[in-house]
Amino acid sequence: MTNTDEKLESIFDEVVRRNAGEPEFHQAVREVFDSLGRVVAKRPDYLEDALIERICEPERQIIFRVPWTDDQGRVQINRGFRVQFSSAMGPYKGGLRFHPSVNVGIIKFLGFEQTFKNALTGLPIGGGKGGSDFDPKGRSDGEVMRFCQSFMTELHRHLGEYTDVPAGDIGVGAREIGYMFGQYKRLTNRFEAGVLTGKGLFYGGSLARKEATGYGNTYFTQAMLETAKTSFDGKRVVVSGSGNVAIYTIEKVRACGGKIVACSDSSGYVVDEAGIDLELLQEIKETRRGRISEYAELRGSGVHFVSSEKGSIWDVPCDVAMPSATQNELMEEHATTLVRNGVMAVSEGANMPCTPEATRVFREAGVRFGPGKAANAGGVATSALEMQQNASRDRWTFQQTEARLATIMREIHDACYTVADEYGAPGDYVLGANIAGFIRVAEPMRAFGVV
Repeated sequence: MTNTDEKLESIFDEVVRRNAGEPEFHQAVREVFDSLGRVVAKRPDYLEDALIERICEPERQIIFRVPWTDDQGRVQINRGFRVQFSSAMGPYKGGLRFHPSVNVGIIKFLGFEQTFKNALTGLPIGGGKGGSDFDPKGRSDGEVMRFCQSFMTELHRHLGEYTDVPAGDIGVGAREIGYMFGQYKRLTNRFEAGVLTGKGLFYGGSLARKEATGYGNTYFTQAMLETAKTSFDGKRVVVSGSGNVAIYTIEKVRACGGKIVACSDSSGYVVDEAGIDLELLQEIKETRRGRISEYAELRGSGVHFVSSEKGSIWDVPCDVAMPSATQNELMEEHATTLVRNGVMAVSEGANMPCTPEATRVFREAGVRFGPGKAANAGGVATSALEMQQNASRDRWTFQQTEARLATIMREIHDACYTVADEYGAPGDYVLGANIAGFIRVAEPMRAFGVV
């Protein structure tokens, strides 16, 4: 082990000590640190002034009580979070997640990832993340509204278009954003459109925003395939999940000539060798809020459903895998199966859906692997474009926004590819994304001094 490696290990050990009991955050930091040896060997000045230590420490962590009343008149208590990780490149920017699994460690992991993801877009946005352990599933609109209003009553004092701009994430869609924006407007007496993104189209939202993460991942994957002198045309594709990211990934992959043969939800997955019927999937998941098993029932012969207890979607042979559900869904044994079945590209539509062991299997096998901080940056990039439209009191067409998105995703791909080659690891998008993102955050931090 070199002195540089020893220094990085010492920093990592201290991160673990200071953030005990937060394995997802440790995993995210470890994944970046595994790439930093090469950059600090070339630029040892990055080890000065505790720069790396400061990057790993959020600028601000906010935890607060969220009391609200359910439809039976009972008072419920949830916990709210906002981790403002880095404002080195602009106002904090990142989604709000409402899910029972949410805790401060998960929010810190997401905020850390978001910092580098946002840096890769090249747009002037810092990194942050937030949410609550509230579960909107099974709750009435009135209950969701009352929760969102209570949540925003506390959070609003920490937000602003030049301070912190949240968006949606798991469990936070247009309904939740609308309730929170309405409460923010009521509390501040200002129509500050740029304080939240993912808004409805009638009050400052951007066309192409809901499609952006799935479309962006598809553009990134297409660029990876082009480096192998091929494309989506005729490829078998598996997309995990069936929410917003998965649905619009399926839509764009299909438009690029790929055939999506499987998708999933938490109950299991469906295989449709004729290609997933997107319109039927949208009706079940977006209109009826049903389960993926209903797809097999309605689609009929030639389609089968496999419960999550009996198998994994990653058992389905494919050329391209696009995990788009949640963190750590694709494990080492799944990666081994995918490689054995001939997968040539894997691109993360969700945040850290592949475990470190799975990522290692893909990289060692020479599979083109797009890490989430690069591949799924289309969502936050289009959020920044929404902020730009709000600031200029303008509204772009769908085609204008999508064209900007396509350009940004191509630039992210090319930056990762070029930096990986520069640091002696051609084709290693993980290393390229980590180093490119790190440098873009580290440089303004150095310029600002010790703050």
